[in-house]
Amino acid sequence: MSKPIRFNAFEMNCVGHQSPGLWTHPRDRSWQYKDLDYWTGLAKTLEKGIFDGVFIADVLGVYDVYKGSARHAIEQAAQIPVNDPLQLAAPMALVTEHLGFGITSSIFFEHPYPFARRLSTADHLTKGRVGWNIVTSYLESGSRNLGGTQTRHDDRYDVADEYLEVLYKLWEGSWEDGAVLRDRERRVFTDPDKVHEIGHKGRHYEVPGYHLCEPSPQRTPVLYQAGASSRGRRFAAQHAECVFVAAPTRTVLRNYVSDMRRLAVAAGRKPDDLLVYTLLTIIVDETDARAQARFEDYRRHVSLDGSLVFMSGWTGIDFGTYAPTDLVRKVETNAIVSAVDALSEGDPDKRWTIEELAVFGGIGGLGPVLVGSPATVADLLQQWVEETDVDGFNLAYAVTPETFENIVGLLVPELQRRGVYPTAYRPGTLREKLFGAGPTLGAGHPAAGYRDIEAVKAAEAARAAA
Repeated sequence: MSKPIRFNAFEMNCVGHQSPGLWTHPRDRSWQYKDLDYWTGLAKTLEKGIFDGVFIADVLGVYDVYKGSARHAIEQAAQIPVNDPLQLAAPMALVTEHLGFGITSSIFFEHPYPFARRLSTADHLTKGRVGWNIVTSYLESGSRNLGGTQTRHDDRYDVADEYLEVLYKLWEGSWEDGAVLRDRERRVFTDPDKVHEIGHKGRHYEVPGYHLCEPSPQRTPVLYQAGASSRGRRFAAQHAECVFVAAPTRTVLRNYVSDMRRLAVAAGRKPDDLLVYTLLTIIVDETDARAQARFEDYRRHVSLDGSLVFMSGWTGIDFGTYAPTDLVRKVETNAIVSAVDALSEGDPDKRWTIEELAVFGGIGGLGPVLVGSPATVADLLQQWVEETDVDGFNLAYAVTPETFENIVGLLVPELQRRGVYPTAYRPGTLREKLFGAGPTLGAGHPAAGYRDIEAVKAAEAARAAA
């Protein structure tokens, strides 16, 4: 029997997320991304399907690599227009009880001090159902609009290490357990002796003071990470609890999962401290024939131009300068290094032409598409789990919310009948639901080392004086 299968919904507060051109389909409602009714309705659907959560991607920039212009992204609605993801968590939490919310935010686009407050606030308002997808950003356009230039790929992770250190000090160390008394008789809300300045002075950040929020249900939100380069994997092995990957083939995925488990152990953690989710799009209907007909209907709306807009932005390679029959080759870029590696040399049995790449990315982006009846898709999912040791699937949509509604209505019951999908949520916070342990990070996570903040400051002062 396969190990349990987990689902996340892969969404974005925009129109054209992973399937460029599908916004033209008459049943697609992604154009309603501006309306809370769309998001609250989706949240209810996903909770009915016992999804772990909705993972909301984000970019703070525009895809302007393809043919050297942003015009194509704007025309195709390729993740522009795009709204802020964090503001969706509270209203979606209000209409659900269990669904988690993975919010994407880049370390380069907000200082850690105000960001710590924003995430603590969201964790309070959702009663501990928030996670943070840690990204270091890959779009040069985003950096330019904040007055800088894009830092080199591996250097971005060096900054991220310190960013996390600041956050751990604020979330884990600034306020002790029991600091908040709410003692009406003594008129003492908080014991000031149990609230500490963090005194951080590092290479990139200087944050001397207190965290502004009392501890939230999880203190540190569940940590997601999607970096799949060598440097990104080392970072994820140290910090992440849930890891997302976009693997175009099972071979690429199997190698990735195996390497992540190995790196987790090397970082002093256990292999199952990480839950690995891979990107998929599922087209399911009552029969194989009907599912295939649905898929062909969707394909008529694909924008191949939009697909190459995404592929160029993700890899940093302008595919508009190549012939359709040219092979995708490894090029050193400053974008998503893992995407370049996976498409150029990740699977020795698969070499991609530019045309094949455009067709492949037309529905679901960098992830494969599974098409079939509930039984057919369930068989395939179990094969993926058995062959790759992946924990779950980050499900993109072709047409929203139809893709998710069909998965919840048709595929989830089939997986439940097979005993490989949950029938109910665990109680507690998002971390408790995912891992079945406590609401806060365990003692083996590096964040735990910052809980005695006075000892941390003393050790740092001793090192500085040496």
